[in-house]
Amino acid sequence: MVILILGAGIMQIPAIRTARQKGWKVYVADVNKEAPGRKYADEFLNIDIKDKPSILEAAERIKSSTGLDGVFTAGTDFSTTVAWVAEKLRLPGIPYSVSVAATDKSLMREIFRKKGVPSPDFVYLSQDENINRVVEMLKFPMVVKPVDNMGARGVRRVDDIYELKTAVKNAWDKSRIRKAIVESYISGPELSLDALVYKNKITICGIADRHIHFPPYFVEMGHTMPTKLAARDVKAAADVFKLGIRALGIDNGAAKGDIKVTATGAVVGEIAARLSGGYMSGWTFPYSSGVSVTGEALNIAVGLEPGNLKPVKHNVSAERAFISIPGRVKNLYGIKKAGKSPYIKDLFLRISVQDTVNFPTNNVEKCGNVISMASDHASAVSSAEKAVQKIFIRLEPGNEETESFLFPDKTDKFINSTWALKLERKENINALKGMKPFKKHDAVNIGRKSPISILALPQMEYENGKDWHGARISYLIKRLTDITDIRFISAVNKKRKGLILGSLFWNSFLKGGLQGGVYILDTVNMLIKEGRPLDEYFNRVLK
Repeated sequence: MVILILGAGIMQIPAIRTARQKGWKVYVADVNKEAPGRKYADEFLNIDIKDKPSILEAAERIKSSTGLDGVFTAGTDFSTTVAWVAEKLRLPGIPYSVSVAATDKSLMREIFRKKGVPSPDFVYLSQDENINRVVEMLKFPMVVKPVDNMGARGVRRVDDIYELKTAVKNAWDKSRIRKAIVESYISGPELSLDALVYKNKITICGIADRHIHFPPYFVEMGHTMPTKLAARDVKAAADVFKLGIRALGIDNGAAKGDIKVTATGAVVGEIAARLSGGYMSGWTFPYSSGVSVTGEALNIAVGLEPGNLKPVKHNVSAERAFISIPGRVKNLYGIKKAGKSPYIKDLFLRISVQDTVNFPTNNVEKCGNVISMASDHASAVSSAEKAVQKIFIRLEPGNEETESFLFPDKTDKFINSTWALKLERKENINALKGMKPFKKHDAVNIGRKSPISILALPQMEYENGKDWHGARISYLIKRLTDITDIRFISAVNKKRKGLILGSLFWNSFLKGGLQGGVYILDTVNMLIKEGRPLDEYFNRVLK
């Protein structure tokens, strides 16, 4: 067999390697010459996979030279390119028109509405249309999306007309065809599902709980396979997913769905004509079930009947992301230790030293992921969470983007509402309210390595709050002292010399977690060592 796989990124590696293991000849196309999947291909084609004519031309050359049995992708936006080539060369696949409907969210929603598939009410907006008409048709809250993008790019919840206008313009910018869709917001737990379709028979291949965070955005901080939802809710989600697949006309190939489970029933978020990305089809489903859904999807792509799709194992696999506040990476800690943690199967690092990082507002701005596998849910989840907690991304001091996050303009609603940690004990809350930002004494010569000490909260050891990676405050304080060699003091007295940070440190720590706390210490230390005026810096960040 000869197959052309579109994309050579991390999400396509399972397909490339599986096809090679089958003994097939594998051509792989990607615009990125350094794509990590390139090394697994028999032949690499440096072509932009959104360029349908160029991909078709390459496929025609392959067909005339070695023969071509199928075209495939997973975890990309470009199932339309796959269908385009398959249709032109009469290869197995879905019609091009079906792939377009499964990519353009406005067409998808219109089909669902006509065929009675439960999905949110919506309004479709091109750039020349009046945004104000949306409020005549839908009620707040709403969700704004580009019609043709994945990874939650340009997607956000809106609660008023000002947010709506801003979000729609951003969605237009994120859309290749400059179009957006506005939907009614649907509340409820969300599931991710994969399915294979062969001769109109739909087989569900994995149902996972999605863990969505950071409203008004929809950032997936991980998923857990299989779901822990009640059996009736899982069945409702699977049934609605199948309705959507049939409505779109996906009769041969793969389908990926995001389904919300609400108090009144399951609702389709989106369906794509491909296997999922996000480490599900290539990692967590095989780990949990013992079934290579990618291998069977490849079979369908070349016209073969899929083999066994029933789970032969009953494990639990958890994927968890690790993220950063904005800034520039100075050092990375704990990567090897996290990767060697119990039950951890994979660790994917997406950043390097000197890279610029952002706080995520979509699913492509995360710094990396870990994947676990265990025989029970608690062990799989706990091991993945503990692994990401071992990773620390130290940022360069004195960075404007970092400080804009830690000390934000009051007009930025999202940044102002996003805190890594929250105090729970009244004694600590009241102490912080009355605490001065800092106190300077005659000399800055305190501590073993650092000239700074920190005024402790009266009961900080009893705080149980967790950061966005699930790490408790007590654990983070210990890590901070290990990394910086800083000293906490219980009271400020006249005999104490040096610089003592109070609420300036605590607000940075609570806002940005361990990163925020280390950042402010590193920055103040840098200013001291360079002999730069502290008052000027304090006045600027505390204004």
